Amino acid sequence: MQDDWLLIQQVQKGNRDAYAHLVDKYKERLYSYLYRMTGQQQDAQDLTQEAFIKAYCQLDKYKPTDAFLAWLYRIASNLCIDAWRKNKHYAKTPLEETRLIESDTPEKAYLEKEKQDTLQQQIMALGEEYRVVFLLKYLEQMSYKEISEILHVPVTTVQMRIHHAKKKLRASIAQEMSGGAAIYEMLQN
Repeated sequence: MQDDWLLIQQVQKGNRDAYAHLVDKYKERLYSYLYRMTGQQQDAQDLTQEAFIKAYCQLDKYKPTDAFLAWLYRIASNLCIDAWRKNKHYAKTPLEETRLIESDTPEKAYLEKEKQDTLQQQIMALGEEYRVVFLLKYLEQMSYKEISEILHVPVTTVQMRIHHAKKKLRASIAQEMSGGAAIYEMLQN
């Protein structure tokens, strides 16, 4: 956080290379988050670029007491939500596989891929308010407090949305898969 603030101060003094360091530091995480939110590579790339441009233009509004990444996620989340409202096509778009499946046999690999695909489709089918908190919590591994700061909502609202997201996922996965035991167990925790 201290390093980010020093870079931001340099940017505010006219050093554009300092901002390039911030972009390099966070572009992968931000793109990954936006890709999971939209399910579209091009949309995620566009939103990532928009988020960095908007952050650059609004650096005077950044508070050094906040983590720069949290502030950047807030900007990206708002851009993504605005894009959802304009283009409803994100909601049902399945994600491509985002991690390598390791397995002993082709059958196990196929079953694991089916589980991942089902989970990804069900996450994409969640309403935006539930999908945002779910992805920030479980894929970006943020705390309730960090999520509440990004979304400007109370921690209890974040907890409630995550609870409801898990409940909706349990129900839809149980309906989608015959049993869906492995994913269901994951959502129990």
